Amino acid sequence: MVFLQLFLMLIVILIAAEVFTNALEHLGEKLGISEGVTGSIFAAVGTALPETSVPLLAIFAGTSNMETNHEIGVGAILGAPLMLATLSLFLMGMSVYKSRTATGHLRPERTGLVRDLNYFIVAFLLAAVALYIPHEKDLFRYMLGFGMVMIYVVYVWQTIRASKGLVAEGHATEAESDMFLCKIGLPNNMVVIVLQLLLGLLLLLAGAKGFINGVESAAEILGISALLLSLLIIPIATELPEKVNSILWIRKGKDTLAFGNITGAMVFQGTLLPAIGIMLTPWVPRKEVLIGIVLTLLAAVWLRIMASRKGGLRVWHLMLNGALYVTYLFIVLS
Repeated sequence: MVFLQLFLMLIVILIAAEVFTNALEHLGEKLGISEGVTGSIFAAVGTALPETSVPLLAIFAGTSNMETNHEIGVGAILGAPLMLATLSLFLMGMSVYKSRTATGHLRPERTGLVRDLNYFIVAFLLAAVALYIPHEKDLFRYMLGFGMVMIYVVYVWQTIRASKGLVAEGHATEAESDMFLCKIGLPNNMVVIVLQLLLGLLLLLAGAKGFINGVESAAEILGISALLLSLLIIPIATELPEKVNSILWIRKGKDTLAFGNITGAMVFQGTLLPAIGIMLTPWVPRKEVLIGIVLTLLAAVWLRIMASRKGGLRVWHLMLNGALYVTYLFIVLS
């Protein structure tokens, strides 16, 4: 029954993310912004909401067991960037392996990709440093958390500022399909777009709440910690929107949207969510946490180096990202 609950709540979360993302595409088109902004900010934040809602609800309104709430929260916060930087990029690359081959080129807009990775690496390094700040040093933790929030604010500002030039170069956002609410007769205007955004958000919160309660029971049945289950299971489940959207986009040749959807989510989840974890949870260097952070940073640095090379990114480069995820599984489960 517990696993059925997890499955049903996952379905609710995925439907909600699709509703939210569909509205975001139309918002981006109406605002006349670039694919970089839509991918790295709008789509990234929209499809990151499942992972985002789980740790937030776990910390603020989870189960009656505060220790379990913190474990679920920390696991979901750090598990999401790990999955994005490793398995998600690997699956996206493998989706075009047949058509482009291992040495085939991947062509995201380079300046946006490098910007995303630079911000993520800096922020996640700060999250790693915070593991060694004693929890009783509240002032230092709150200052660090606030600094990470400001990193994301500056990132959004720089990304939006670059939008005008990208639109002029032909990278304007175009919605892939009709808005869902328009299919039942409502007009395509800002009021209806906002209405669909709110509907998707409410569904996400409801699904995440049910998922949290299911994780606590599943951890007891499987005999593993809620932290480890959250690091492994919640990100796999809740990141399906990113994987599916990026796979669809890259198979259509929209490499900028595909990469931006993932790397933009990495920045969002590598700044705002760790800031909450640093300020409101024990945030200590347990084995599962520390190894996850190190491998996530290795994956991001590897992608950053390859993206900056003269030859650009190739499909086989993302295979190493997948290998790093397998490495994590081997270490924490052995």
